[in-house]
Amino acid sequence: MPSFDFSSEVDAVALKNAIDLVGKKIIGRHDFKGTSAKVELNEKDKVITLYADSEFQLNQIKDILFPEMEKKDPDSTKRLDSQTVQKVSGDKVKQELKIKIGIESELAKKIVKLLKDSKLKVQAAIQGDAVRVSGAKRDALQEAIALVKKTVTDYPVKYGNFRD
Repeated sequence: MPSFDFSSEVDAVALKNAIDLVGKKIIGRHDFKGTSAKVELNEKDKVITLYADSEFQLNQIKDILFPEMEKKDPDSTKRLDSQTVQKVSGDKVKQELKIKIGIESELAKKIVKLLKDSKLKVQAAIQGDAVRVSGAKRDALQEAIALVKKTVTDYPVKYGNFRD
């Protein structure tokens, strides 16, 4: 019985490239000269940290970062969970952007319910941070992919791990 998984993984290489490129752009911009503006990626904890002299400057860094991330990996900014802006020594500020990985249980339940309500001849089951979809025919699986891609637009969901 053919099956595949809906999952959501971050492309680590594309993310690191985007962060590096943003760092170079910050260094090259005249309005950031002599400031503490920078972007750091903690790959282990999956956190992007933005440092700036003011909230305005923080928003300027985001205006550079988000398009670069979207260029490298479409919909990647939808997986960011913005934390509150924190005051650091003096007037300086920092903000952490946590990167969500995998499909959270609430979204997984929504996908399973969507597939059951659609009357497609497929079965969906939550397996950890992924949703396994199986069916008797490949056409039904392709319809399931199209339905989920059309319906779930607020979080990047990918399909893969196809087994025949």
